Amino acid sequence: MNDPITADIFAALNILVLERLNVNLFKINGTVPNWLTHCYKQKFTTGMEIFILQEGFHFLENFLIDAEEFWQSDRTTKLSSGLWIDTDLTGKECHFEASAICVNNKKILLIELLNETYQEKLYIIQKARENQLNYQQWLKDNQKKEVLIHCIIHDMAGQLSSINCCLSLLEFENLTDQGKERLEIGMKQSMKQQMLIRDILNAFSADIQSLESFTCNIAQAPDILISVQEVIELLNPICLVNNIQFQIVADLGMKVDWKVIGDQSRLNRVISNLLENALRYSPPESTITIGLQQDEEYILVTIDDEGAGVQPEMVETLFEKFSQGKTKPGKSGLGLYFCRITVERWGGVIGYLPLPKSGSRFWLSLPKP
Repeated sequence: MNDPITADIFAALNILVLERLNVNLFKINGTVPNWLTHCYKQKFTTGMEIFILQEGFHFLENFLIDAEEFWQSDRTTKLSSGLWIDTDLTGKECHFEASAICVNNKKILLIELLNETYQEKLYIIQKARENQLNYQQWLKDNQKKEVLIHCIIHDMAGQLSSINCCLSLLEFENLTDQGKERLEIGMKQSMKQQMLIRDILNAFSADIQSLESFTCNIAQAPDILISVQEVIELLNPICLVNNIQFQIVADLGMKVDWKVIGDQSRLNRVISNLLENALRYSPPESTITIGLQQDEEYILVTIDDEGAGVQPEMVETLFEKFSQGKTKPGKSGLGLYFCRITVERWGGVIGYLPLPKSGSRFWLSLPKP
């Protein structure tokens, strides 16, 4: 503190610099800040030696015990006292904070009058409390929404059971071959709807790990090519109505093993969600291309459509719960969320890429068993 500019800077920052000479004995270094003369009757000058506790700094009594231990350890960090309140000679409240440091083998005690800094800290603490209250309110509102959705889903499940009964009774009617084919597709879609309801309820579960088990056994592992083919067959009626085609890329190698870690029914649900999503945003007379590639450890599936692509503001939250596009929203905003939590639980990765000209590419990579 021999530099007068440095001494003046500390004083301007309302910091009193004290050098420890002995236990409780300190020497004032540098310029004396103005607040010191407002708080104490005695006149303090540069270089003056003072006994801290005798001069009225009683608020430092406990801190100096910790500071002595800190100085003896020769640590290069800083020890802070935390905030305390004292009054000046006029009775005005002042807020202080002390720090113990070691500089060039000297033990230094800094005492700072906070003023505006204290108000800023109060503001930050207040904002933190407000944010905490807002977060708690958000949690309560979110819980109410989840309860409401649970009720809606259960109501849907009851109505779906009646639909399944009607479809089962239709099996005994004298239907044409085409009618039987449509009935079979309808029953399969109804089964998928039941699975979707279960998946939605699982998505709201407090523990995502409650999702049903999956296998890493190569003999029982699901075949992702078979999943793609089965889902395409179920979605064919929608394709015919909208004049949209599915195309699996050539040279897949039908004898190649396309098994991945997972569960066949849930893998079908993932593929179905992605293909239904592509159908929803594909223009008439367009083609949805499904590609499969593999290396030694993973199998990659790509689904390319010729739609308008995902809005830029939606990309970051695309796979989050309740995320839906502004145009042609899905059933519940949970389809891609379900895909993500399922694929990630199986040790895979899922993502989105915009295609160079137009359209979207959704892709997923799953490990081999």
